[in-house]
Amino acid sequence: MKKLLITRRLPDLVLQAARARFDVTLRDETAVLTAAELRAALTDYDAVLPTLGDRFQADVFDAVPKPRARILANFGVGYNHIDAKAARAAGIAVTNTPGAVTDATADIALALILMTARRLGEGERVLRAGNWHGWGPVQMLGMHVTGRTVGIIGMGRIGKAIARRCHFGFGMQVVFFNRSTVEDPGMPARQITMAEAMAADVVVVAVPGGAETHHLINETTLGWMKPSGIFVNISRGDVVDEAALIAALQAGRIAGAGLDVYEFEPKVPAALISMENVTLIPHLGTAALEVREAMGMIAVDNLIAWDEGRDPPNLV
Repeated sequence: MKKLLITRRLPDLVLQAARARFDVTLRDETAVLTAAELRAALTDYDAVLPTLGDRFQADVFDAVPKPRARILANFGVGYNHIDAKAARAAGIAVTNTPGAVTDATADIALALILMTARRLGEGERVLRAGNWHGWGPVQMLGMHVTGRTVGIIGMGRIGKAIARRCHFGFGMQVVFFNRSTVEDPGMPARQITMAEAMAADVVVVAVPGGAETHHLINETTLGWMKPSGIFVNISRGDVVDEAALIAALQAGRIAGAGLDVYEFEPKVPAALISMENVTLIPHLGTAALEVREAMGMIAVDNLIAWDEGRDPPNLV
């Protein structure tokens, strides 16, 4: 029975499935793997099931020239914490868990749009603090989302799911930027330049993480937004230059932001925390039991295929 390291606690259903097939070591901690743990994962185990923040970068593979591990079955669709090219060069397969995360992540995007546009987080804080003194016609007025224009940056599975919710649920006009041509977005939508998409009433970023999208959202691209615009990020934290976003918010160059991910998470800048027009949630994009179970079972399926000598279904 091959030895498998699981780097963070997963739902019981997933652990049971993994233990039925592998000799499992569960690292029952929230923190990401340390440098020493990263190296040990490659030397002490046949397979590793890592997740967000476990930084298997080129230096780790360089430090372990003859790894025992032969697969990194990532828990999550995003794998920018893993240098897949360096892993393959070391003879290690890398897989991910696409599909299972799509709808849950799109739901969170809509939640952030509504929370930010309608000032829901701010309103709850007012109420909980005992500072609500009754309803009034001009109390905490926000943006009416229905009929507005949403600009989606990245029209993959998640981008399309967000677009469907915005168009069919709220009658929003959908425009989008995508690096490649999208032949069928699945609803009335126009593919336009990034500058045009950033000028929508609501901008949602749904691109994968990695070197190609690092700081895709920066001082220049934020400058294309309108002062009344709302910015939402459900992709990866380092897609956004957080300092540039803070500067845009503080200067009033954009109206607000809704964030589920952060450039240096779990660290969240005090400047963001202090702003009432910013909705902040702790990376909850896929935080539903059935979704996390589905993600875990996909990871286990990838491991079983590898163990049986087959190509894992979700190689990256």
